[in-house]
Amino acid sequence: MRIVFMGTPEFAVPSLRLLLDQNYNVVAVVTQPDRPKGRKKTLTPPPVKEAALSFGLPVLQPERMRSAEAVAAVAELHPDLIVTAAYGQILPKALLEIPRLGCINVHGSLLPKYRGGAPIQRSIINGERSTGVTIMYMAEGLDTGDMISVVELPITDEDTSGTMFEKLSIAGAELLGKTLPSIIAGEAKAVPQQDDLATYAPNLTRDDERIDWSKSARAIFNQVRGLSPMAGAFTYLNGEVFKIWACAVPSETASNKANADFGTVVSADSSGIKVQTGDGLLVLKEIQPAGKRTMTAAEWLKGARLEAGTLLGDGGAE
Repeated sequence: MRIVFMGTPEFAVPSLRLLLDQNYNVVAVVTQPDRPKGRKKTLTPPPVKEAALSFGLPVLQPERMRSAEAVAAVAELHPDLIVTAAYGQILPKALLEIPRLGCINVHGSLLPKYRGGAPIQRSIINGERSTGVTIMYMAEGLDTGDMISVVELPITDEDTSGTMFEKLSIAGAELLGKTLPSIIAGEAKAVPQQDDLATYAPNLTRDDERIDWSKSARAIFNQVRGLSPMAGAFTYLNGEVFKIWACAVPSETASNKANADFGTVVSADSSGIKVQTGDGLLVLKEIQPAGKRTMTAAEWLKGARLEAGTLLGDGGAE
């Protein structure tokens, strides 16, 4: 049986490795084009490309999967099944109709909740206590296809998007291994999604990263975790971007509320930077001032002055 695998970030690598470990015939890998990264804009291949080349697999990198040329290139591979995991583009109907066993997707949420490109981050940002992976048949809509199998995982206060990406990528690969035999045998039981229960997880924007200090301490805590270690949540300090990578909500937050405006620094010492939020204090633990590396708040305060009463979030040029 011939399988074409489609994926891009690190999340997809365990699923590709699972297929090879279980001796499935992966005839090619389709991934996004190399993109410039970092300050030097170095052209960098996606993790799935690096993995595929290390396994000696052919790699296709079309700019637009909807183009006739891209669809034709996949058709020439004569796949029986297409497996995708965080590929990053919606597949056209012409592509979905190529494999006789269909196209399946390893999606990082408990569908129909969090359809879209940022399900893991938004699950954490929204304060969900659990998430998971759904393996589904792909349809023309955005993550609307029938569900085949599901696994659920808890989200703890210690989790960030980074830790959940790793956990879910492994859980997704394991679920793929358990699900494939029934798909190949034609015995998979597909369950339609309840569209009325659907929620969406669009890709994150700069506005999603900006902290609104009038929100609750818990909401900001979740925002910071959901954006770490990728983009990072940010505010402003003296008109410059001030990123926050880790923070903590004191117990009995409401009782810790100070008589101060939202975003006001109440205290700054070795325990962290305490900031007034909409319902109490939030303690900033790991920060990144403009032009500097990420460090603990305690480390930064050894060489910087941050007086009580300083207002964060006063805006500035980015």
